[in-house]
Amino acid sequence: MEDDLAIAQPLARALEREGHDVQVAAEGKSALAQVRAGNQDLVVLDLGLPDLDGLEVCRTLRSEDPRLPILILTARGSEMDVVVGFEMGADDYVSKPFRSKELMARIRSLLRRGQVGELNTLRVQDVVLDADARKAWVGTRELTLSRMEFDLLHALMREHGTTIPRERLMREVWHTHWYGSSKTLDMHVSWLRRKLGDSATDSRYISTVRGVGLRFESQAGE
Repeated sequence: MEDDLAIAQPLARALEREGHDVQVAAEGKSALAQVRAGNQDLVVLDLGLPDLDGLEVCRTLRSEDPRLPILILTARGSEMDVVVGFEMGADDYVSKPFRSKELMARIRSLLRRGQVGELNTLRVQDVVLDADARKAWVGTRELTLSRMEFDLLHALMREHGTTIPRERLMREVWHTHWYGSSKTLDMHVSWLRRKLGDSATDSRYISTVRGVGLRFESQAGE
């Protein structure tokens, strides 16, 4: 979803060279119609669309399909813009001007996460995570998680009781070298804690080990 053909056409050709079928939409309404009518594996979304704000498109897509990978590609590059983009449901956020190799690496990363399932179920305290179905529950309450939130929870629960360095979590969850601030990880941890009903000051599930990383507690009160 990109109204600037100077960006949309080269990106479409690059994706087609890697074997992908690509649809280009210059307006938000037509893009929503394409996604609803098709079976897309990933959406690359500009925010400066002529008819609808891209954030509204992102919010709509996420509400209709929690598992659809969404990468925002935009000239809006402030920290607040990035925060709002993730809050609207984006899985990744790239600011213009961008490096083509980095963008393609991020797209490949999102596509790999959509294709690879893991046949296992994790149970830690009263949290259950089904890696194959990509669903998680606290008790009987199912959690509504973005792709990144789910991958972060999976990484933490898989090694519960162990402190995982921040750099490794960023590398593991985003599947590529991270070029931005580690505040992105902090934001996702904050949102994940809120959905779990957890607290940074009185943690039951996710603990911060200052100067080291994060740990999913094997037992409450550890």
